Amino acid sequence: MTTLEGLHAPEFTLKNESGEDVSLSDFAGKKYIILYFYPKDATPGCTTEACDFRDAYESFESLNAVILGVSPDGEKAHTKFIEKHGLPFSLLIDDQHQVSEAYGVWVLKKMYGKEYMGVERSTFLIDPTGTVIKEWRKVKVKGHVEEALQTLRGIIEE
Repeated sequence: MTTLEGLHAPEFTLKNESGEDVSLSDFAGKKYIILYFYPKDATPGCTTEACDFRDAYESFESLNAVILGVSPDGEKAHTKFIEKHGLPFSLLIDDQHQVSEAYGVWVLKKMYGKEYMGVERSTFLIDPTGTVIKEWRKVKVKGHVEEALQTLRGIIEE
């Protein structure tokens, strides 16, 4: 997959956990966006990542950034996940994986000798003009949210 850094982020409109449409363009000219893709609600790595974003939420907010999580899970799973862990941000439903494909994170994966298509844990930092200014692919959860926060701080302080 080629990098999206420096390119205009692929536009999308997805439903969130409440059935409301959320579009990338909703934030145009207003906010930085942390768009993170994760495989599945309520799995250990995804729960840790979501809770790390939750714990850093106010720091991101103070830097004029909104956090949006994206996975193939549906409204019910997202709502349960948000309620169980007190997530202060929306989770978007990409059940047709069109957005995951547009961002190049819908990939062939292997587990226990089986191959299947799924979401590669990835995060994209998008500026208010809609440009991808940083991407992290094949994310390792530990330390990732802090790294994303430091990157955003560094960009804003430039």
